[in-house]
Amino acid sequence: MALKKMAIQAYKDPKFTQQQGKPYQVLINPDEYSHKFAIVYNDTAGQGANGFSPGFNKMGRETMSFTIWFDGTGVIPTFPRSEATSSVDEQIKALKALVFRYEGEIHSPNYLQIAWGTLLFRCRLVSLDLTYTMFQPSGEPIRAKCVLSLASYTAQDELAKKKGDQSADMSHLVSVKAGDTLPLLCYRVYGTSVHYAKVAQVNHLTSFRDLRPGTQLIFPPLRTSSA
Repeated sequence: MALKKMAIQAYKDPKFTQQQGKPYQVLINPDEYSHKFAIVYNDTAGQGANGFSPGFNKMGRETMSFTIWFDGTGVIPTFPRSEATSSVDEQIKALKALVFRYEGEIHSPNYLQIAWGTLLFRCRLVSLDLTYTMFQPSGEPIRAKCVLSLASYTAQDELAKKKGDQSADMSHLVSVKAGDTLPLLCYRVYGTSVHYAKVAQVNHLTSFRDLRPGTQLIFPPLRTSSA
């Protein structure tokens, strides 16, 4: 099986329909990534109480972070080969132009989608932390690592739908279309792709990649599809 590189695609719009440039493929796939979920509570307690009774406020921010590397030593072949002569500074500039630069047309940095294997994460950049680890005698950096911190993003109208009849707390029957994958369909229904294994189990699927167009899949309520 061919090695798949993590890809970062930028979009101009919150619906993720207008791509901005080509996907950025990382030089070296991350060894790991963190994917955090949170719930926000209000701390309520009566006067003189010895503790708090947290009351639900809202679902908190879903975040993700991982480390990627830039290399200009020539030891690690740059991907794609057409960029084999690019310096570390040029590689960093290419990434920043996609994820960090303020875009006047949309009055903000780009919307981002991270895709790698079963991972599909739509988000905004929170921070980009660079550490330079190797240098030429001239001081030019030839190796650097970059920690990307990202916050999930869902358009406001989609959030409103999830609170109503389209809520992930209800069962859904979805017809597969050409190009659909189970992680992508999970993202559309639940707002996250992490439940694909449970959905595959419910539908007795042996593969989450090869879905036949026209197949109807059941997406159970989120409360029963959580791992």
